[in-house]
Amino acid sequence: MSLNDFELGKNLGKGAFASVILVTRKADRKIYAMKRINIAKMDKSEREAALNEIRILASLSHPNIIGYKEAFFDEMSRTLNIVMEYADDGDIDKKIKDNLKKRNLFSEETIWNWVYKF
Repeated sequence: MSLNDFELGKNLGKGAFASVILVTRKADRKIYAMKRINIAKMDKSEREAALNEIRILASLSHPNIIGYKEAFFDEMSRTLNIVMEYADDGDIDKKIKDNLKKRNLFSEETIWNWVYKF
């Protein structure tokens, strides 16, 4: 896989070393979120943490956890790229923040459904 296999879309978020963008895989037109980590600015321990993130994501399998698809390194941009499922309805962090603004509480059933899926 390479960046050439994707159409880059809108920016979904940005941090100190990484940004997350919406991408479309050209082969099948599926939409994903791609985390692009600029490893050129990282020290050795930060690069190891980024690789551990990939290992953890690849090992997880749960309906309420964003699924890992693949990862690759792009030489030209010096970025580690992690392709993940796209949560078009937002993530739990967004839902919590939205509910806090509205002063709403989640039901116990909702929380258990997020944590434990039958």
